[in-house]
Amino acid sequence: MSIKMKELPISERPYEKLEMYGAHTLSNAELLAIIIKNGTKEESSVTLAQKILSLNKNECCTKDNLTFLQDLSIKEFMKIKGIGRVKAVQLKAICELAKRISKPIENIKAKVKMPQDVVNLFMDELKNEKREIVKVIIMNSRNIILKILTISQGGTSSVQVDTKDILMEAIKIGAPKIIMVHNHPSGETDPSTADIEFTKRLEKAAEVFAIQLLDHIIIGYNQYTSIKSYLLEKEIKKIK
Repeated sequence: MSIKMKELPISERPYEKLEMYGAHTLSNAELLAIIIKNGTKEESSVTLAQKILSLNKNECCTKDNLTFLQDLSIKEFMKIKGIGRVKAVQLKAICELAKRISKPIENIKAKVKMPQDVVNLFMDELKNEKREIVKVIIMNSRNIILKILTISQGGTSSVQVDTKDILMEAIKIGAPKIIMVHNHPSGETDPSTADIEFTKRLEKAAEVFAIQLLDHIIIGYNQYTSIKSYLLEKEIKKIK
């Protein structure tokens, strides 16, 4: 039988520990225990939290990486004895809040100087996505972001998008520069033949409207590929 929360020293109870020492001092299990709030007659909320953490079967996630929680369904949470519908819904709500907090602010008016600037905006949001998502960054002549739009959300391996969908808003507001961004749910970022061909078609279509496609960035799990840089490297290798 596990030790009940009230049997622990006050300084070791998650609520009191957070108040006394700060949230950063709590373990993942202790933080989850605060959300769960109550345990069962047999097990404390910390023990239930540890059982939730043991559900991590995601190969991309390390032991301390909590992103796998976003993929768990309410029913999967409820398979743990002591996690009922209300607690499962609360856990899903917290996961969604964390996901939204990690999203970039869409009107930050940041300046894009290099591909890494784009990656910094979207890595946390897209690296664990199980669907392909296409975004377009619309900029002025000084590379300052005017708008960030989500153009399409597809399946696990592909997404259907037309060049006109990418260019429409930039044409509408007279913006001269864009960057396309999409993720690979596999976590790998090697551009496919389709990725490269679409980039070339988009670049030609953009030129018709005096819009410059600065880059097409593919985001994977903690890695990325700039298709412009990728194509440039291939050209250099041909010359050598």
